[in-house]
Amino acid sequence: MARAARILLVDDEVSIQRAVAPLLRARGYEVDVVGTGGEALRVAGAHPPDLIVLDLGLPDIEGTEVCRRIRGESAVPIVVLSARGGEVDKVAALDLGADDYV
Repeated sequence: MARAARILLVDDEVSIQRAVAPLLRARGYEVDVVGTGGEALRVAGAHPPDLIVLDLGLPDIEGTEVCRRIRGESAVPIVVLSARGGEVDKVAALDLGADDYV
């Protein structure tokens, strides 16, 4: 039997964590949830995920920096999930290695 894909959800808003993580788990994914960029880097290094869902507005390290650091070591797909809708934010995230922006 194949293992479930692992998703790392990185968002400091508990309401987002509570909404997104159960939906992913209900579809059979293993989900690790963290609320800071530092935790994201630590978990991604210790338990490499198959996908990262990343918020840009994190309390310790900007999400674009987290994206840049992860992309420097891994080709894991990164989907930015952010309320920031500005063109500059989208372009910056995609230029730093994000695969998509929602």
